[in-house]
Amino acid sequence: MAISSTAVPADRAPDAAQRDWHPITLVFLAGLWIAAAANWPLWRALAALPEMHGLRFAVFGASMFVAVAALTALVLLPLSSRRVLRPAITLFLLAAAFGAYFMSSYGVVIDPTMMVNVLQTDVRETRDLLSLRMALTVVAVGVLPALWLWRQPLRAPTGRWPSRVLVRMIAAAALLAAIVGLGYANFQTLSSTTRNHKELRYLINPLNSVYALGRIAFAAQARPAGPPQPIGLDARLLAAPPGAKPPLVLLVVGETARADHFALNGYERPTNPELSRIEGLVSFRQVRSCGTSTAASLPCMFSPLGRQAFLDRQQDSENLVDLLQRAGLAVLWLDNQSGCKGLCERVPHASTAQPAPGQFSAPGALCHGGECLDEALLYDLDARIAALDAQRRARGVVVVLHQMGSHGPAYASRSPAERKPFAPECTSNVLQDCASDALVNAYDNSIVYTDHVLSQAVAWLAARNDAWSTAMLYVSDHGESLGENGLYLHGVPYAIAPQAQTHVPMLLWLGSGAKRALGVDGSCLERLRDAPLSHDNLFHTTLGLAGVRASEYRSELDAIANCRTAG
Repeated sequence: MAISSTAVPADRAPDAAQRDWHPITLVFLAGLWIAAAANWPLWRALAALPEMHGLRFAVFGASMFVAVAALTALVLLPLSSRRVLRPAITLFLLAAAFGAYFMSSYGVVIDPTMMVNVLQTDVRETRDLLSLRMALTVVAVGVLPALWLWRQPLRAPTGRWPSRVLVRMIAAAALLAAIVGLGYANFQTLSSTTRNHKELRYLINPLNSVYALGRIAFAAQARPAGPPQPIGLDARLLAAPPGAKPPLVLLVVGETARADHFALNGYERPTNPELSRIEGLVSFRQVRSCGTSTAASLPCMFSPLGRQAFLDRQQDSENLVDLLQRAGLAVLWLDNQSGCKGLCERVPHASTAQPAPGQFSAPGALCHGGECLDEALLYDLDARIAALDAQRRARGVVVVLHQMGSHGPAYASRSPAERKPFAPECTSNVLQDCASDALVNAYDNSIVYTDHVLSQAVAWLAARNDAWSTAMLYVSDHGESLGENGLYLHGVPYAIAPQAQTHVPMLLWLGSGAKRALGVDGSCLERLRDAPLSHDNLFHTTLGLAGVRASEYRSELDAIANCRTAG
């Protein structure tokens, strides 16, 4: 008589079924692990709050820990089917590991603006961020737990699907009850803490990333698809005074430069040795940025709307370079950065690191490994301009130079060896490992190099005064934190951003022909040094310098309109 038995796979012991994991159990474990191992920046920030001490911190911290674990599990719960569970938890683990590293290392928070920066990061920027510490953090927090997860057998579904759904609904109700109950029990502390320290909500990892991605996706869907709304349909060039030459304007977009590290603005170190010797150069010392990152600031500063209207916009529109081109000028965008964020798509544009085959390749001393120093922006600039439409060139030229500037964390890579007056210099991209003085030295050396590049740009313009009415307008996209209060780099939400990330330098130089054509009073410009300005002024000031008018132009936002007697 045959004896029946249940088949057991050869690679599993007879009692293996007893060690199978229920998917909901793994969801709960993932929530606990992520709350404990990947949220140390949140617990560190919470412990540092002046109102958190002793028993209050212990009770509130424990409640927050359970709430974060429960909330993470609640988000993962709908993904707890056998086919989806492992990939979903793995994705959460890796996102949490990377988020924990960057929040801990640089003091940043992850909000929609920071997530846009992440999504737009190119290979060069990624290379600057790589480090052994990052690898160890990602392996310890994300990779090892994920490997353990993939080795665990999952319990086969039992019962019919309604009963399985009911089990998950009960689990979700229990998690939600825990979150609500803890929130109610700690309501007074929770409400005051989140109201006074809004940045804490952006430290809940990786739910901050999930929320940021959701906001970005919603915003993208909310705006109509298709090309941006045209602007400057009535754009025109002002009649030039008799004998005036066509305008040649260099609009230099700086990167990560702080106004308080420019000697022209009172900084005690000689970071502007060349610009300080240029007669007639004006430094506007009270300028605020539109955002705290390139992705936020660049589209905003080239928009006619102004910061608040830009944030509230329902539809994307064309920008400054589109209007200048529509007015009949020759426009060129030359990039030494990670791109123009879509601003230059409809005008001639080029990259220093990726020149057209056989054209305008900067020498090896300026470019190496797919990255160029900012002097490459000026290399063969005459030839680049000569390649633009001849009829447009006859009316005037505006060239946008988008710098690499002081882009971190590899500040030491932003200046050549011969232009490093400050030593010792931090050469690591793990900024918290550097002495504060060495970090500031590396950053200030990048400012000194920007000073040299801008001085070369002015010299290039001055040599062409006989043929053009020349002008240079420089403004940085945002500032940078250098370890103050534990913050590094940039990208902090604007509402809570330190002044170091929003106070930016802005410089103006006018050649003799431009001064005559615009009727500019030099002494008047000097009196504007401390006028309160912002990125809102860039659009309108550039139109004024280029002699362009359109219905979008607002003279009250043209920084030098009151100093002009022409146009």
